[in-house]
Amino acid sequence: MTYLLLNAVFLLVAAVVAAVAVRLRPGYRRILPSLAIALLGVLVLTAVFDNIMIGIGLVDYDPDRINGLRLGLAPIEDFAYPVAAALLLPALWALLGRTDD
Repeated sequence: MTYLLLNAVFLLVAAVVAAVAVRLRPGYRRILPSLAIALLGVLVLTAVFDNIMIGIGLVDYDPDRINGLRLGLAPIEDFAYPVAAALLLPALWALLGRTDD
């Protein structure tokens, strides 16, 4: 299984949960601009620290499991994790939190 396929599964789940939160929690739409800003920050941090970790030899990737597209030294697949977290965690917070707000 490639990292791209694995990421697609988790991104799909995160996107579905986020869509449910948007639909069921009307106030959730208000935080979407903030989520975009947070996502941008996390993507920048991911780019910086992934490149450092790969550059010093802390981690490496099987070339047969990545598609070869990289941002610096970091495979593009690594950036799916912050996207999934930015979609999924606030959506779960909205869906599982109190509804009397």
